[in-house]
Amino acid sequence: MTIPADIGLIGLAVMGQNLVLNMNDHGFKVAVYNRTTAKTKDFLDNAAKNTAITGTESIKELVAILKTPRTIMLMVKAGTVVDQFIQQLVPYLETDDIIIDGGNSNYNDTQRRTLELAQQGIRFIGTGVSGGEEGARHGPAIMPGGNKAAWENVKPIFQSIAAKVDKIPCCQWVGENGAGHYVKMVHNGIEYGDMQLIAEAYHLMRVALGINTEQLQTIFTEWNQGVLDSYLIEITSDILGVKDDDGLPLVDKILDVAGQKGTGKWTGIDALDLGVPLTLISEAVFARCLSSMQQERYKAAQLFSADKKPLFEGNVEKAIASIHDALYASKIISYAQGYMLMRQASQEYNWQLNYGDIALIWRGGCIIRSQFLNNIKQAYDNNSQLENLLLDKFFADAIKKADAGWRNAIKLGIDLGIPTPAFSSALAFYDGYRSQILPANLLQAQRDYFGAHSYERVDKPKGEFFHTNWTGQGGQTASTVYDV
Repeated sequence: MTIPADIGLIGLAVMGQNLVLNMNDHGFKVAVYNRTTAKTKDFLDNAAKNTAITGTESIKELVAILKTPRTIMLMVKAGTVVDQFIQQLVPYLETDDIIIDGGNSNYNDTQRRTLELAQQGIRFIGTGVSGGEEGARHGPAIMPGGNKAAWENVKPIFQSIAAKVDKIPCCQWVGENGAGHYVKMVHNGIEYGDMQLIAEAYHLMRVALGINTEQLQTIFTEWNQGVLDSYLIEITSDILGVKDDDGLPLVDKILDVAGQKGTGKWTGIDALDLGVPLTLISEAVFARCLSSMQQERYKAAQLFSADKKPLFEGNVEKAIASIHDALYASKIISYAQGYMLMRQASQEYNWQLNYGDIALIWRGGCIIRSQFLNNIKQAYDNNSQLENLLLDKFFADAIKKADAGWRNAIKLGIDLGIPTPAFSSALAFYDGYRSQILPANLLQAQRDYFGAHSYERVDKPKGEFFHTNWTGQGGQTASTVYDV
């Protein structure tokens, strides 16, 4: 007699296969299905050989082999493919069965699916899974959200296979409806920011300071022992040590065109919708867009080559220290902006996100795991209502200490014509955030001048609006006051 499976998984690409093997390692019986049956057979004959994993050849067969309430996890391409598989599954499911979407789905889709399936008695979970192939196999960070009634059923599996830091699983319940995929989206946005910041530090040292790749590897290895300790710094050091067949650094032979799959863009779009100044992460997305204009950049380089700046002539060690400080301070800004966005979304969608728990989830398994996530957790332990990470003493002190070096690194880029879009946007945000007075009074006067949008006054109660007939011909009627 066949023993019922604990969970079924659909989609045997790299992430799906490795999650299945991870579940099997932790004692869960898994049944799998792939639209291409040859891929299922290949998986069972090779990577899953001599395991308890069961292959199936149809959706109906997969559902039939599961214990109740049935739990099926989708690891398929985000978008319409997820909806197609849900439509195929539902006729075979019963009340309280569970569907999990573990792909990089847009949180709006997850909101919709959670509500639609709840009306049919099906519990839906949309969960972010971070860590890539290695994480999926040996312990990812998992960010589940959706129908909380399903959490206790999937919790033993998810927390068993997740990465562990100090014996705490990097998997906690995030929130209702689309909260899990939203937090994963912000994670990916911060990932874009971190990668761009590291690239700018690399570019300044490689081009402005003329440091060779071997020396750069040593620098990044040293940086990974201090406050910059993180997965992305670690792999940057590894990358810089890899040689091509001719003995030259492989990284120098890779085309300078960066790809993207959309989650960073989604983060920027949602920040605009919610009115959150997510400047660094948005700039990181635009930097990838600019990199894709490789042929135009080549033409511009020929046109403006005569205007190139002179080589650096200062103290190299001091410059390296400044770049380190710029990277650290900008990284703090990146996370601060990401948490600002989650805070606004939590209020907008009534998710009641636990920001300390999110830091715990991100400490291990995921791409942005880093030492200072412990400091973020501590900041929210100290004040669960913290408005901004920059207002926490640890991060405020760190920014103050890095301030001079941060500015010097950006000046270095300006003087030598080397772009630092993420460093610069982070500093501009910081300077704006700590400014008691901004020139928005002039902006509001301009809006009132050409569009009668009205304004508030510093000498009157907030919420009281005024309009001026600036030209003597505009009349006294003001436009309706509203914000997007």
